[in-house]
Amino acid sequence: MESMLMNVSNELAGIVREVEPHVVSVRARRHYPSSGVFWRPNVVVTADHTIEREEDIAVTLTDGKTAGATLVGRDPGTDLAVLKVESSAAQIRRAGAAEAGELALVVGRSPDSGVNASLGIISAKSGKWRTWRGGQLDAYIRLDAKLFPQSSGAAVVTARGELIGIATSVLSRIAGIAIPVATIDSVAAKLLERGFVPRGYLGIGVQQVSLSEDLRKKLLIPNRSGLIVLNVEPGGPAAEAGILIGDIVTSLGDTLIERTDELQECSDSGVIGRAVEIKYVRGGALRESALVLGERPTRRG
Repeated sequence: MESMLMNVSNELAGIVREVEPHVVSVRARRHYPSSGVFWRPNVVVTADHTIEREEDIAVTLTDGKTAGATLVGRDPGTDLAVLKVESSAAQIRRAGAAEAGELALVVGRSPDSGVNASLGIISAKSGKWRTWRGGQLDAYIRLDAKLFPQSSGAAVVTARGELIGIATSVLSRIAGIAIPVATIDSVAAKLLERGFVPRGYLGIGVQQVSLSEDLRKKLLIPNRSGLIVLNVEPGGPAAEAGILIGDIVTSLGDTLIERTDELQECSDSGVIGRAVEIKYVRGGALRESALVLGERPTRRG
């Protein structure tokens, strides 16, 4: 038994040593630093909520040296930020998949204590998940490993030493979350290109309402509910399409719309600048219009 435990201990220590060169400490807030992971040469990804200042950012590398970092872009919705750092660090190996029950190591760095790690399992894994901040992750990966103050932005790796994602403590009140590799790939590419993630914009405020059985049968629609329009922004995409307060949106493009998150997901699905068909109920009749999705204005600073 002792030999088995020693083997497990040595394996875990070996994984931390393998991952350590890819992990940095990020100092961009008061009190506690966070961690970051080299995503590609000279590019570090970290947790957006830990970036309290956009200038005078420093990172501590595996050799203990400090390097300046430049903020390239940030996406609060997915809690991701990208930094440029001059370094020769290589890209970390990435996991093909991860399942609930698998061991997960969270490997971060502190400028004082160096590399740090915690061990747990993936306590839940499911499909696409919209965060309370409005972004969408390609998978919901919940961790039971302890997250320290500097763990946000740390590498979450399998027992094979392959990256599952980066850790964040801000997206769930229940436990730490791993922002998955697929999401980081997509968001980091957009941040490197534009400095922000473009999101769809309709220019309406909506609320979910139930549709009566009689109305559904009359209009031959499958919706049990739709989104009633409470306000329309003048000059916005919805206003240009002729949408009025009181209309009930039932579909956008090929997507049935019954909840507000479905409308947001459809808006963010890469159709910005393209005309899509929006269907809505007005005066007991089903109508449709062509709507050109706009790009949500960004807020910087």
